[in-house]
Amino acid sequence: MSRSAYIHVPFCRHRCGYCNFTLVAGRDDLIGAYLEAIERELSWLGEPRPVKTLFLGGGTPTHLPPAELDRLLSLARQWFVLEAGGEFSVEANPVDIDAPCVAVLAGHGVSRISLGAQSFHAAKLRLLERDHSPEQIASAVELCRPVIGSISLDLIFGTPGETLAEWNEDLRQALALTPNHVSTYGLTFERGTSFWSRLQRGDLGPTDEEVERQMYVSAIDTLTAAGLEHYEVSNFARPGHRSRHNETYWTGGEFYAAGPGAARYLEGRREINHRSTTTYLQRVLSGKSPVAESEKLEPEDAARERLVFGLRRLQGIECEAFERETGFSVHALGGAALREYQQHGLMERKDGTLRLTRKGLLVSDALWPAFLRG
Repeated sequence: MSRSAYIHVPFCRHRCGYCNFTLVAGRDDLIGAYLEAIERELSWLGEPRPVKTLFLGGGTPTHLPPAELDRLLSLARQWFVLEAGGEFSVEANPVDIDAPCVAVLAGHGVSRISLGAQSFHAAKLRLLERDHSPEQIASAVELCRPVIGSISLDLIFGTPGETLAEWNEDLRQALALTPNHVSTYGLTFERGTSFWSRLQRGDLGPTDEEVERQMYVSAIDTLTAAGLEHYEVSNFARPGHRSRHNETYWTGGEFYAAGPGAARYLEGRREINHRSTTTYLQRVLSGKSPVAESEKLEPEDAARERLVFGLRRLQGIECEAFERETGFSVHALGGAALREYQQHGLMERKDGTLRLTRKGLLVSDALWPAFLRG
C-alpha cells in the first residue's frame, strides 16, 4: 500500500501571536536531543518504508542550522524511501533561506518548498509578529527556484484593520513571484495564543465578516484568473503542482508520522504523539513510546471524516466510489443536514458527484459539524 510520511520539527525563533502549533521558541539547545529522538523513533519502524510523499513541517524545519538540517533530511530519506516521482516538501521561513540552506534542501532531493510568506506589507508582518521582511520573501523564491521544482506561498487575510485593497495588493505581489502554489487562510484567534488573550482584553478585534468574505472571494477570483486551479477550500495550484501530501489527508489515505505532536493514521488507527517537546524527548530517549492518544476509528467515524475532508476539495466526492470504498452512502451519512445544504444551494450533486457550490465555499467551516456528529 502506498502511504505518506510526516516529520514534525518543533523549533522556531519566536512563537507568532496567532500560532497554536506544537513548537518551542528560543530552545535551540534541544536540537541535538531532538535529532537523537527522531533517529530513535524512526528506528522503531524496523525497516525503511516506501512512501509517495514526505513532508517536514513545524515549527520551522529551516530554523535548523545547515549541519543539523542535513542530518534530519538524511534520517528522513533513510527511513522513508520516496517512490519514483514522489513529492518531498519542506516548510520554510523566508528569513532562513540562504545559499547554504538551499544547498542542503536540494542535495536531499526536496522537490517542494512551502514558504510562510503571510504578507508583503511590513506593517502587517509586524502585527503578525513575523520576523521576515517583504524583500526576504522575494529573495527566498529567487534562491529556491533554480533547484526546487515547486514553490508554494502561504498568505493570511483578515488581520485587524486590514482593508480589501491591502489584501488585493498582497495577492498581486504574490503572483508577481509566479509561485506554483498558493494557500490562503483567514486569521483565526485560537484559544491559548497571545492573540486570543489580546482579543479578550480588547487590544485586537476580528475583521468584519463581510470584509473577510470579500477577501476570500477576491482570492478565488484573482488567483484563478492568473491560471491557478482552486482545488481545495484554501489552496490554489498551477497544473501539476497540487500538494500531493495534503491530498493524502483529504482522500483518507494512510500516513506515518514522527516528532512531537505528530499524528499518524495507519490501518484504521489514529495516534498522536505528546505535544510537549520536552515530554516527547524524555519519553523517546528513555525508550518509551511518545504516543499520548490512540484510537481505533469505527468504520462510520472514518467514513464521516473522509466525507468532510473530501468535500473540502473542489472536485467533490464521487458518491458511488465513496460508498464502495467506505461501505457508507454519502446521503445516509449526510442525512437531513445534507438535504438542507442542497436546498439552500450550499452543495450540489451533479453527474454522481457531490461538491460545494461557490456559496457553500464561503461558509464551509460551519457545515462540517453536522456531518461529523451523525
